[in-house]
Amino acid sequence: MQIFVHGTSVHSMSVEPTTKVEEVKRKICHLEQCSFNDLFFTYAGVPLSDDVSFDAIPDLANIIASGKLLGGKVHGSLARAGKVKGQTPKVAKQEDKKKKKTGRCKRRIQYNRRFATNVNTFGRKKGPNSNS
Repeated sequence: MQIFVHGTSVHSMSVEPTTKVEEVKRKICHLEQCSFNDLFFTYAGVPLSDDVSFDAIPDLANIIASGKLLGGKVHGSLARAGKVKGQTPKVAKQEDKKKKKTGRCKRRIQYNRRFATNVNTFGRKKGPNSNS
């Protein structure tokens, strides 16, 4: 079977299904002039370990050979991470206030307040907030 290994350039290799990834990796290391431990093989986004054979990989497969990536630099100091959360005082949770009614229920209460229980009185009309 034949596979294509994509590194800095594309390498076409003929391998047997019983061939281990480690053997191909050593050949690519020699061609690419890189260290064996730094090379990393992936097929279809899945990393290939050294002890896997090529019987599970189809003929004419494209394998990506890449170097292992180290973590990048972080902007800002991590010593001050969580500074604001640590400075804010802990406030006890308040008891839940009764929720205001909405929609049909609110309109029903409004109707009953304005029209249904309204007693006609003489004199000046009082507002909804007057307690007299």
